[in-house]
Amino acid sequence: MVCVPVHKNGKMHKLETQACGGNGMVLVKILKINWGLDFSWSKIYDKGMVKERQGKCVMILYHNPLCVLACTGTQNRIKEQSMYYIGIDLGTSAVKLLLMEGNGKIVRVTSREYPLYFPHPGWSQQNPEDWYKQSMDGLCELLDGIDKSQVAGISFGGQMHGLVVLDENDQVIRPAILWNDGRTFRENDYLNQVIGKEKLSEYTANISFTGFTAPKILWIKNNEPENFARIKKIMLPKDYLAYRLTGVHCTDVSDASGMLLFDVKNRCWSEEMCEICGVHKEQLAKVYESYETVGTLLPEIAQKLGLPETVKVAAGAGDNAAAAVGTGTVGNGQCNISLGTSGTIFISSDQFAVDKNNALHAFAHADGHYHLMGCMLSAASCNKWWMDEIIGTKDYGAEQTAITKLGENHVYFLPYLMGERSPHNDPDARGTFIGMTMDTSRADMTQAVLEGVAFALRDSFEIAKSLGIQIDRTKICGGGAKSLLWKKIIANVLNVKVDVPETEEGPGYGAAILAAVACSEYASVAEAAQKLLKVVDTVEPDAELAAKYEERYAQFKQIYPTVKELFGKLK
Repeated sequence: MVCVPVHKNGKMHKLETQACGGNGMVLVKILKINWGLDFSWSKIYDKGMVKERQGKCVMILYHNPLCVLACTGTQNRIKEQSMYYIGIDLGTSAVKLLLMEGNGKIVRVTSREYPLYFPHPGWSQQNPEDWYKQSMDGLCELLDGIDKSQVAGISFGGQMHGLVVLDENDQVIRPAILWNDGRTFRENDYLNQVIGKEKLSEYTANISFTGFTAPKILWIKNNEPENFARIKKIMLPKDYLAYRLTGVHCTDVSDASGMLLFDVKNRCWSEEMCEICGVHKEQLAKVYESYETVGTLLPEIAQKLGLPETVKVAAGAGDNAAAAVGTGTVGNGQCNISLGTSGTIFISSDQFAVDKNNALHAFAHADGHYHLMGCMLSAASCNKWWMDEIIGTKDYGAEQTAITKLGENHVYFLPYLMGERSPHNDPDARGTFIGMTMDTSRADMTQAVLEGVAFALRDSFEIAKSLGIQIDRTKICGGGAKSLLWKKIIANVLNVKVDVPETEEGPGYGAAILAAVACSEYASVAEAAQKLLKVVDTVEPDAELAAKYEERYAQFKQIYPTVKELFGKLK
């Protein structure tokens, strides 16, 4: 038996250890400790916990505190041991899984695709079971060959607004209705026009959009009353996955904000909205902050994955809030542009705020504060559509090399291929080319697509400026952010500096960070962002080019009001 002094966080502690032979069993007794442990005699039989054995030398891994105790009988020390954290990004077309060390290093990334169903024009559905099966399969690959005993936490970023409904046996009642589903235009009109935008804003800080969850609930109530009567739990996509891993019905403040059932300012469910939608609060999940632990792995899940049952699962965040964490968009006045399937401008704030026209979403942020967000439904997906379906090429870079006359294009593109959310809130809006002449080239059309997305992002940017929010730089993430040309266009259209983060993983990386905070690897999301997130490049606007784009934007913003009435007649 040896009693030794141990230094931890500048404090002196005493550690009494005894190494016993046989199957790697070790008895450890803590005599005095002040950093959150309350151990009596602990027996550890699991050989997987034995990290080193040389004579009497045994290393044992503890999940709290995150360190290794090395006991030699005569020499004792604390050796820092990096833990693993998993971020799961549950997207529309695929789930992306990321393994991160506690120091922020990305160890491995993998993904699994699943089908997307369009049973009727404008409808968009998925089977939640597909999310679970592909996530479990991806986790097995992600964890292959690593020391699974070092995995401490899991969290999520996920597609927002989708509706998952469970019966009394927690079985899925019908396919999930997704964020980009447009079937709820009547329910959306009812909420905005009959209930009234003013009341909705008072109750939730937002007005209704076709993709939000509340109108989806009303749609089921109006069109599938037998399914509505069976609803025991209402969940969001990533939260269903958390339930399958932990058995806990949970959600987080950022994702709940996009349901139109959540009082964003007070970070709780809105009783008024529940009554309007015919929902009982008992049907809604418990709300957590994004970095809070909701539970640990179910024994059967831990066994399937080969993980300790002690692995913590944090609530996670909606994909945009998770991406913001993953780019370091945390704290007052920070900005991030996500250039993915959809496009967003995300502005973090310490204080709750709502723009008077509710053109921007006012949501809770994953860092414990708030954010404003403008969302366009088609961003990088516009370029994918143009390249894959119209031009018929996968060589995006080669197409962009022909673009040389920035700020001088007379062709304009409205990127409303799936309708539009911010700031127009118009599900009838359509993609539109205008300004072509006989000398218009293929490169001009491609350029118009890239510029059209940038101009639409600026629409939301202008609303933020009208609130007195001054932004001189923004971070950027998403698949479209891999294009240097597109980043240059955005920098000059918005006339801001565009910072490129070291990692491009966005929601998955943010989710892993939230897991690390839940496991006390970092004291807060802000601390994690400060220590982990680095900018590796900055694209600066050019004064002359920005001035050219100022003129082009003045023309662009006149197009939608001019053709708006026509869109409604194109059904």
